[in-house]
Amino acid sequence: MTKIFTLLTLLSCTLALPLVHADTHSDPDKQPGDIFHYPHGARNAVSLTFDDARVSQLDVAVPILNKHGVRGTFYVMPDPVRERLNDWRKVVAAGHELGNHTQSHLCTGNFAWLRAQGKGLEQVDLDWLEQDIVKTSRFLKTQLGVTAQSFAYPCGNTFVGRGAQVKSYVPLIAKHFSSGRTWLDETANNPTYLDFAQLTGIRMDGMRFEELKTMIEALREDNKWIILAGHDVGENGLYSVDAEVLSQLIHYLKEPKNGFWLETVDKVSHYIKMHRKQPE
Repeated sequence: MTKIFTLLTLLSCTLALPLVHADTHSDPDKQPGDIFHYPHGARNAVSLTFDDARVSQLDVAVPILNKHGVRGTFYVMPDPVRERLNDWRKVVAAGHELGNHTQSHLCTGNFAWLRAQGKGLEQVDLDWLEQDIVKTSRFLKTQLGVTAQSFAYPCGNTFVGRGAQVKSYVPLIAKHFSSGRTWLDETANNPTYLDFAQLTGIRMDGMRFEELKTMIEALREDNKWIILAGHDVGENGLYSVDAEVLSQLIHYLKEPKNGFWLETVDKVSHYIKMHRKQPE
């Protein structure tokens, strides 16, 4: 809730201000290594990501993305994919990326829906979680022919255990994937500094287009890579992106004069790895 409150505070402040397009090339304090160049002269990279393999992603989001020739990244779990396997095969055939979102979708047991099942990340260890993640990658490979390169932490939680026994599972994700994306973050990814196992994810659920646009413009400093994260697509909601807002967002991001490179997480991740200097 703290992150949501902070994000809403940021929006309330930035909506009252004129948009300022920072030019990193003219900033005298910028060092040459701080400037990053994306394809086609873009100032920033953007990835549209969707979690949980929800039905509305197949029925609403994918047709919108396909209509505009845009590829998204879908972080999925085996059970919901299995229910509409042929449709998810079409998603892969259309060029969209499928990433790993675990099999069990464990978050902190502070969530009532998990606590009701007697489950939570507080109750498992790294070995259990690794098996859960590997099962999902195996499913994607055998059923969809996909070798998952990207991972999204369910609920943005990156730990197992309690108290002095808490352990991060970020190293586990670094071992198995090219990237791992978190959730409800407050800033975007600096390509010259970011940790690929902890890419930040910015909420796009429940937001109007003007709010999204203002937020994105506020995150553009340092040629950042902005990863937007949503769940359902249809009507606006706490965990849903409005379909019309998604269309407006894509128009805005694809407009050449706005200077965005819109691609999947794996494509952008690979490009940055190939073109950046290693941070000290």
